Amino acid sequence: MKHLRNIGKLVSVFGLQGEMILHHRLGKKTGLKGLEVIFLEEKKGEMLPHFLQEAKAKNEQEICVRIEGINTKEAARRLMQKEVWLQEEDFVKFAGKSAPISLVGFHVIDLDRDLGEILELIEQPHQLLCRLEIQGKEVLIPISEETLVKIDQSGKQVFLQLPDGLLGIYLQ
Repeated sequence: MKHLRNIGKLVSVFGLQGEMILHHRLGKKTGLKGLEVIFLEEKKGEMLPHFLQEAKAKNEQEICVRIEGINTKEAARRLMQKEVWLQEEDFVKFAGKSAPISLVGFHVIDLDRDLGEILELIEQPHQLLCRLEIQGKEVLIPISEETLVKIDQSGKQVFLQLPDGLLGIYLQ
């Protein structure tokens, strides 16, 4: 299966015909025009393709979607809180360039040392947390005004100046 990227989750049923609200982190208003398939995480690590019948932008963070074969409120309810994934090439088409989610896959650089690839971004009110794996351990690195030095889009690198001792907490 091709590389998939998480964009959000189905959060509520809308209407009587199986319409659902997809809460996404793509960073811009989009109706997913031309997108044919999304993937839902039915069980942990098990992605199943679902064909989009219709998708309409509701606002900056929500899309009203209809999925083929889901025609009732009851059927739609079974899919609530399911994580939604796109294939990498579709993700690139629909994600805003400045959206935090677009940093997944970038490498974190601290004092000229490559700490590794960003595996996930966790959005908090005043900062972002990057999930990396260093020496086989999960590490959460904050990106905030205090830690961010620069972002190199073409080199796919995020340059940070981390607080002293932060990595030591995780790597002891």
